[in-house]
Amino acid sequence: MLKKRWAAAAAAAAGLVLLTACGSGGSSGGSGGAITLGFAQVGAESGWRTANTKSIQDSAKSAGIELKFSDAQQKQENQISAIRSYIQQKVKVIAFSPVVESGWDTVLKEAKTANIPVILTDRAIDSPDKSLYKTFLGSDFIAEGKKAGEWLTKEFGSATGQVNIVELQGTTGSAPANDRKKGFADVIAADPKYKIVASQTGEFTRAKGKEVMEAFLKSQPKIDVLYAHNDDMALGAIEAIEAAGKVPGKDIKIVSVDGVKDALTALADGKINHVVECNPLLGPQLMDLVKKVSAGEQVPARIETQETEFDQASAKAALPQRQY
Repeated sequence: MLKKRWAAAAAAAAGLVLLTACGSGGSSGGSGGAITLGFAQVGAESGWRTANTKSIQDSAKSAGIELKFSDAQQKQENQISAIRSYIQQKVKVIAFSPVVESGWDTVLKEAKTANIPVILTDRAIDSPDKSLYKTFLGSDFIAEGKKAGEWLTKEFGSATGQVNIVELQGTTGSAPANDRKKGFADVIAADPKYKIVASQTGEFTRAKGKEVMEAFLKSQPKIDVLYAHNDDMALGAIEAIEAAGKVPGKDIKIVSVDGVKDALTALADGKINHVVECNPLLGPQLMDLVKKVSAGEQVPARIETQETEFDQASAKAALPQRQY
């Protein structure tokens, strides 16, 4: 499993090719008969997202797919504008990773009316109309939250007093923030000694993670555990913990989600205690799906990526081959 992912990571690292301006593509399906894919990315808020973008760009080039790429800078209105632009350009397929879960029905109905199939990547939407998109490709965020909670309950299973937890949530309203919160909360709810004493969004960024953790340290007299919805927020929080004269990984145990190289390095160094993987290298799977839906083939309604977890030993083993 890991060998396959390492190979995929190495392939994805073989040179960044910016495809934003590829082709003049106003025709249906792109120039020279190539499939044209319009992809609306969330932004570049984390190391995970940067790796995700690179995988998509490199995989499109390898697959001979003409990619029109946009960066929404964390704003839903930018993604909606990009999707409408792709509809006007008559691309063959539209794919996007939605900033938030709600508010997509109108623009996706426009794509459906234009007979342009839509693929959701990484993040899902909460629309009851499942006909608005062909498939979802990504992770089970609830399962990721549960894995973080299960690690916590094992780590503190013998603790007799209250275990005080602070939570750095992802972007408010986003699928990973909602689901990672739910999965974690469902697991720790079984024992009343686990108490989330503070929970706030860190917007999936390192800078905001640091800022919010600084506030937690001032407002909470005792913090046993930090649960971060992604690695970048955890890495920012580590800076705040160290600046406060505490030892991350010892004075405050840390569990986070993603598995980016910087976090595995911190885990190997003992500053993070556990990392639940969320694989960003969706590009090859996405291009396979793009070819299938553009050809009118049926695809599964949901395709999940396969992922693992890391402790200190497995982080040390994975680091030499980690490409993101």
